[in-house]
Amino acid sequence: MSDETKQPGLLGRLFGRGREEAPAPAEQAPAVRLSWWKRLSLGLGRTASQIGAGITAIFTTRKLDADTLQDLEDVLIQADLGVEVAGRIVAAIGRDRFDRAVSPEEVKAALAAEVEKALAPVAQPLEIDAARKPFVILMVGVNGSGKTTTIGKLAAKFRGEGRSVTLAAGDTFRAAAIDQLRVWAERTGAGFVARDQGADAAGLAFDALDQARRAETDVLLIDTAGRLQNKQGLMDELAKMVRAIRKLDAAAPHAVLLVLDATVGQNAISQVEAFRQIAGVTGLVMTKLDGTARGGILVALAAKFGLPVHFIGVGEGIDDLEPFAARDFARAIAGLDEG
Repeated sequence: MSDETKQPGLLGRLFGRGREEAPAPAEQAPAVRLSWWKRLSLGLGRTASQIGAGITAIFTTRKLDADTLQDLEDVLIQADLGVEVAGRIVAAIGRDRFDRAVSPEEVKAALAAEVEKALAPVAQPLEIDAARKPFVILMVGVNGSGKTTTIGKLAAKFRGEGRSVTLAAGDTFRAAAIDQLRVWAERTGAGFVARDQGADAAGLAFDALDQARRAETDVLLIDTAGRLQNKQGLMDELAKMVRAIRKLDAAAPHAVLLVLDATVGQNAISQVEAFRQIAGVTGLVMTKLDGTARGGILVALAAKFGLPVHFIGVGEGIDDLEPFAARDFARAIAGLDEG
């Protein structure tokens, strides 16, 4: 059942198109809502196209030998799967097929199988512990990663599941982040806690948790600053926020989600390293996979860090952030049908 069915009018309100508006003229065909698989495969189209073109060019007229395996490894590295992962995948593909003709489709199927195998251990849903009221999620990530928008989309999902939500504008450095989160709160019917620009973020986090506890809110989502260039200052601010939160709940935050922009490619690795040190990241959300031909970075991250990947995003729409499924991602990145 979709979020729209569960909570009538929610998705319309999110985009300023409530059900109370007049219907479209009769001559206009209603927009077809694409399935998640279709949106995922379209979103990963640039990555799949680059990989697929490389595979086709290599294997259409050549058998699988040392040279073709090296060429395949280069294609995978260019898609940002990383040297180590690309090497493992190529070795697995060549193990039973060496020195014989293989079709591009056979190579794509083998690629999908190996990518799924690499991703399966990290494809873990975000579990909201209903016994914790509120379940506190600290959202971290560099500015421009899509963090604030992701918070809004998560709020919409939780509201669609019937949960109460409070949003806390903990990125007090940027007025735009505060305003953007306020809009999401209004659109999703979530509670909202904010202070003026430049206010103490730790005090804001304390107030937000206090209010959410009093209201018996199910989920509290706390935005944070993302000024990674000032790493020590950010580390101190986040540590102070956590200390403030733990004055009220010693176990909080219950999840620390790092939002990553797929278009930054290999830079995502350094971001994970930094935020794991700064904030104790418990899981990942990857956005903007539709904007890059290097979507393989998710595979590289899984292999290097083993952190749970809870959600991926392939567009700006409210439905374009969904729980991560290893098989779907692997088949989409290889350019295969849903299967």
